[in-house]
Amino acid sequence: MSEWPLGAGEGLRVGDIVEKLGGTLLGDSQRRVRGIAPLDRAGPADIAFLSQPGKRAWLETCKAGCVILPQDFEAEASRFAASILTPDPYLYYARLAQWFSALQDEDAIPGVHATAVVDPAARVAPTASVGACAVIERGAVVADGAVIGAGCYIGRNAAIGAATRLHPRAVVLHGCILGARCIVHAGAVIGSDGFGYARDEQGAGVKIPQTGAVVIGNDVEIGANTTIDRGALDDTRIGDGVKIDNQVQIGHNVEIGPHTALAGCVGVAGSARIGAYCFIGGSAGILGHLMIADHVTISAMSLVTRSISQPGRYAGVFPLDTQANWAENAAAIRQLGTLRNRLRQLEKRQDKNIDKT
Repeated sequence: MSEWPLGAGEGLRVGDIVEKLGGTLLGDSQRRVRGIAPLDRAGPADIAFLSQPGKRAWLETCKAGCVILPQDFEAEASRFAASILTPDPYLYYARLAQWFSALQDEDAIPGVHATAVVDPAARVAPTASVGACAVIERGAVVADGAVIGAGCYIGRNAAIGAATRLHPRAVVLHGCILGARCIVHAGAVIGSDGFGYARDEQGAGVKIPQTGAVVIGNDVEIGANTTIDRGALDDTRIGDGVKIDNQVQIGHNVEIGPHTALAGCVGVAGSARIGAYCFIGGSAGILGHLMIADHVTISAMSLVTRSISQPGRYAGVFPLDTQANWAENAAAIRQLGTLRNRLRQLEKRQDKNIDKT
């Protein structure tokens, strides 16, 4: 069964797919496909893809009408009525899935639902869509083609960019700005107060007002129940093309560079600065006020306790201990490489002395 069926229509011609997305077509250009499916479940009306060469054997039993394959899989391609060769089948699949999804999606109906509450001082473009029970406060701006789902809240003087979509119950609080073509999933909160407190003479917390905002670039996607805190003084800033998974916590005054991705349950403490094109694995933690360079990958469950100035892959978890013991042990571990090399040198000297005797 297709994962994304296109309904009762005739589907897409393989030749049209290649014309739109590129790649090298082998076989029948007139072959039609109506959905995308995994290799092991695809049928004659489906298109499938192989992104992991280790699953090459799956092609022997695959019944897809068309397959997307790496460029050097010409021999395997001959088994199918049609095939598309491309340098990156997974990327090709992503773009094809976007096309299929757009064909299925029902266009949002422009206008404001009768149960929505829109302040007279708000500006909602005529081509925007505002769903049932949404609330848009005074001074807010909703641009052309934006979609505000049912039950969403847009605070005063907030701005929602063109073609941005807020799924039901998303919240954008006062003064926050979203760029164009963003996607905010259900339950996300943008612009909640940052976690800022001073201590009084007795040690009780004294709240510091969070007077900054959140500024989000274009083409950003924010997962369900993710929270992005507003800045204390400056703004929290999310760059163009950033992808944030579900249940992520972004602290106040954090800056994230363009096209960085954060997987589920990541926590980023206040004033951390993350570069561009980074990937932060699930449940990783980044301490406050640290700086991470561009093109850095942090493995899942890692705890980043110091700034990272060079691109590359990083990982590490250290057991919980008292602060003093933890610091002492961490310092010792950093010396293990040097101690190992010194030990090897001593062993070599000892072996030479034994040979002489």
